[in-house]
Amino acid sequence: MLPEKIRALNVSIGDAANAGQLLKGAVYEFRYLAPDPGQSAVALLMPPGERLTWQEGDLFAPMDQNLPEGDLFMKIRQLFPKQPLTPMHLLALVGRNGIGRLGYGLADQLPSLPPRALSKDELLKTRYTPEVFNELVAAYLSTGAGIAGMQPKIMVPDRPTIPVPSLIVKAASPAYPGLAANEYLCLSAARRAGIEVPTFALSDDGRMLVLDRFDLVVHADGRVERLGFEDIAALAGLRVRDVLADRKYQGSYQRVAELLRQLQLHSDNLHRFFQQVAFSIMVRNGDAHLKNFGVLYRSATDVWLAPMFDVVTTSIYSYAQYPGGPPLEDRTLALKLFAGRHQTRAYPTSDELLDFGRRVCGVSQPAQMIDAIAQAMAKTIEESKGDSRVPAALWKQMRDAWTQGMRYAK
Repeated sequence: MLPEKIRALNVSIGDAANAGQLLKGAVYEFRYLAPDPGQSAVALLMPPGERLTWQEGDLFAPMDQNLPEGDLFMKIRQLFPKQPLTPMHLLALVGRNGIGRLGYGLADQLPSLPPRALSKDELLKTRYTPEVFNELVAAYLSTGAGIAGMQPKIMVPDRPTIPVPSLIVKAASPAYPGLAANEYLCLSAARRAGIEVPTFALSDDGRMLVLDRFDLVVHADGRVERLGFEDIAALAGLRVRDVLADRKYQGSYQRVAELLRQLQLHSDNLHRFFQQVAFSIMVRNGDAHLKNFGVLYRSATDVWLAPMFDVVTTSIYSYAQYPGGPPLEDRTLALKLFAGRHQTRAYPTSDELLDFGRRVCGVSQPAQMIDAIAQAMAKTIEESKGDSRVPAALWKQMRDAWTQGMRYAK
């Protein structure tokens, strides 16, 4: 159990323990404790050389981005029904394990004993049940929650030599049947198309997806480097949890591209961004919102687009706008393609997608990228036919949805 009130947390940045302090009073305040010329930044837009103290009325967006939400938040609430769960408490639960290089802890907090490492092979052979996944959450939550998103997921350590959990386990969801297999097929097609994605594998029963964290670099000498990570919502200064969750669906992919350009990323990153957007459109992923794109970095001059993550074919599922409401189909993009008051979130025409690639992302031959994606989708769906881990009904739904998307190729 954590204290009833938490007014201060020590903040680590990568290997630098107690690099700063987060205070909560009338406002949130972050202080660099012992800055030096080589000090890593707590966030891209909060460099230590500019000033030592930063204040905000709400939790800083680059810290807010990893707070647990959705299924994981509900599981934390069930496990600790009497525990206050303010943002400061949730950061304490995140610990050192959030995606990116920030870590949080109480000043007098003793380090918890590391739980047993669970190999990827062991996870892939585990037969999923809701009870089994709840046991995983209960066993490994002590290592730090560390991951946001609405889907059931938990971080698991697979090697005792790596100081933080290096695997992300995503589970089946009753509301979205076949979700793990769905994402597996999407990531398989993306990888085949030459789009960078995390290393991933589907469990033997097809109901859990296991991914390697893309923010950890294990060097040849065994040293583990933690990269900085910020999603686009955080970079835009948006907090998108709870009642503000719809903020991540506001804006356009054009504005995201412009933000990436402002960060002075190499043009290859905008080409990769076009690939990610085009792929999401073609596989009918209507949930490619502001939190599902991000950047990795070592410093303000060494920043690059993160691999594509959290990509599924959403058009095959129905949803309700309110409890008990009629089932609706997902027929729109998460964001507008182009910026502008009169633009819509409707799926674009082929000419509009090509225009986005050329004019917004600077891709000279966007049709070639679209053709490569279509070929990869066709090959993936064909090879997955009869895969016992992919339910036949799900495969047919995805084949039909992808057939529509592949029409962007000429």
